[in-house]
Amino acid sequence: MEVLQCRGPVVPCQVLTPGFARPRAARIVPRSQSNNYSTPHSGYHFDGTSRRFFEGWYWRVTLPGDAKSFALIYSIEDPKGDGTFSGVGAQVMGPDDGYLLQYSDNVSLFWADSTQLALGACFQGSRRGAQGMLPQDKFTSLVKQGFQASSRWHQGNIIASETGASGDLMSTVDSCRWEFSIEPKSGWGKPSGRQRSTAGWLAALPIFEPHWQVLMSHGEATGWIEWGNDRYEFECAPAYAEKNWGGGFPNRWAWIQCNSFLDSPGTSVTAVGAERGLLQVPGLKENVGLIGIHHQGEFYELNIKDSRVRWTVSPWGSWRLEGSSSEFEAIIEAQCAESDGTPLRAPTASDGLAPFCRDSFAGNVTMRLWRAGDRARGSPPLIDVVSNGKSGAVEVGGGPWWSTWSVEAKMTEPVKQLLQLPLDVEYLADMLPRDIRPPGL
Repeated sequence: MEVLQCRGPVVPCQVLTPGFARPRAARIVPRSQSNNYSTPHSGYHFDGTSRRFFEGWYWRVTLPGDAKSFALIYSIEDPKGDGTFSGVGAQVMGPDDGYLLQYSDNVSLFWADSTQLALGACFQGSRRGAQGMLPQDKFTSLVKQGFQASSRWHQGNIIASETGASGDLMSTVDSCRWEFSIEPKSGWGKPSGRQRSTAGWLAALPIFEPHWQVLMSHGEATGWIEWGNDRYEFECAPAYAEKNWGGGFPNRWAWIQCNSFLDSPGTSVTAVGAERGLLQVPGLKENVGLIGIHHQGEFYELNIKDSRVRWTVSPWGSWRLEGSSSEFEAIIEAQCAESDGTPLRAPTASDGLAPFCRDSFAGNVTMRLWRAGDRARGSPPLIDVVSNGKSGAVEVGGGPWWSTWSVEAKMTEPVKQLLQLPLDVEYLADMLPRDIRPPGL
């Protein structure tokens, strides 16, 4: 039996060789025993119209060791089933840049809840067309190939099957199986307060292309993942989740995410800079950026609606995002080797689910936060942390990426003024009967 040794505060994890008896599956944590950090836009946003539409979900579990993570990535495109790129995909990015995709153009295999975080698909089995989360043992007996996911439970079994997806990116393993529970620790906002929409209240309207929501900035995952012939077991491993929806991914973007900092358990950062579409008008674009930090019960957000956000990102290997407001200043940096990373597919407006980005779990991430003015005075940061080895997630997507991208975000008016209005659309939506609430809220 090969054992991955723990380093620092990260969790125990072991790889079992084939033939070893499987231990008891992860325990599902009842909602009543856990805090609820449900964010706005946790539900499925499809409204039944024929316009180009996708929705995608991303979960990451960080394991001990450099570049030892898993990402489970699910997507549905043109759910009415009459589009050129109608389809459902389940991608897994594994340790050391491994990759797996199962894809089908039959969108009826997919289901999702419009009011809460719950989704799944049955590629093969006897529950096709059924809706809703199944008990653990029933899913195992009915779903031969497929997945189900919620805020607290993940289960699946998929095989390499790229037929129908765009591009020539091939799987590096034949199969993947998993069962694990998640205990959310923070969503998007202070743990003690109401959780926020990552993109502001305008995310409730079809304005941005795409929309984006961090669903869980930090959680703890317990269970197992079988990746090819290897089995990984973990307890209280750092977990993260986010989602996108709209007509297609941004034209270009850069992203850093880490919640496995040395000697700082529970600290999480998400930083992004992107060129996105606006108002569904061809050619109308804007550069937007955001830095969100959860640390010791506090939430620090540097958002372009009230902060300056700028970034310098190389075509691959170096990321630097900076933000400053009247209260705080932050610098987030990440590096990885030129040889690190693997292409991933993403929903695109012109080619459907196609290779469109490059990701790595081998990012060396540093994060520093000062009170406004303290950095210039030479005062020490409020937060100064580094990732536990090469454990940060980094990404570049879209393009072109011929040279370093250096820009300051600038939101188009009057969108910026509208975002600053003190509206709580999610609170108002909560007051509506379920059958007339906008989907996704």
